[in-house]
Amino acid sequence: KFPPLHPQNQGPRFLLVRHGETDWNRAGKFQGQIDVPLNEFGRKQASLAAEFLKTIHIDFGFTSSMLRPKETAQIILQGRDITLVEDANLREIGHGLWEGKYEAEIKAEYPGELERWHTHPESVQMPEGENLQDVWERATAAWQQILSQVGNESQTGIVVAHDATNKVLLCYLLGLGLADIWKIKQGNGAVTVIDYPEGIEGQPVIQALNLTSYLSGGILDRTAAGAL
Repeated sequence: KFPPLHPQNQGPRFLLVRHGETDWNRAGKFQGQIDVPLNEFGRKQASLAAEFLKTIHIDFGFTSSMLRPKETAQIILQGRDITLVEDANLREIGHGLWEGKYEAEIKAEYPGELERWHTHPESVQMPEGENLQDVWERATAAWQQILSQVGNESQTGIVVAHDATNKVLLCYLLGLGLADIWKIKQGNGAVTVIDYPEGIEGQPVIQALNLTSYLSGGILDRTAAGAL
């Protein structure tokens, strides 16, 4: 069941969505900023999310500029007269030289680093890539820009992005730190509901986290080990 909006809600509601599955998600390959499209199952997940949200009036849509979230957003918004706004600051973490590799390859080539990514993710600098602080800075800047564009209207919209991006944003909204990102789950095609009941200057409220019941049996966050 979708959480109802409180009648006295003064600000916007955001439906934060993780993109549907890709072949690299399924295989356990680190994709990062490599622009891998949705696979057939990922498109099905996006369609199921669209069906889940079909009775919800959606006023706006934002997406990472990468292909997999953009495809997901387009499927969700199909048939709705909404201009989808792309923001490159919502793109996935840049895994650098880890991109295109399996965990076993990374363990062999970068001894101890993958284990550190699993246990102390905030301390890892991806080789020739980003760290989580980089993602935090650009993703939270994107979120603040979205808030300023949407304003205090009681509107509902989607923001479609990625595993690490969504987890960083949720840590930010919940007052958690980068060390806590693995405590947040974001399955492929999942929806998280974020309200601003007192307006955008007030405290956000996470009404529902990682909704997946409509995805046939509840899709777990299979990328928790780090294949983002």
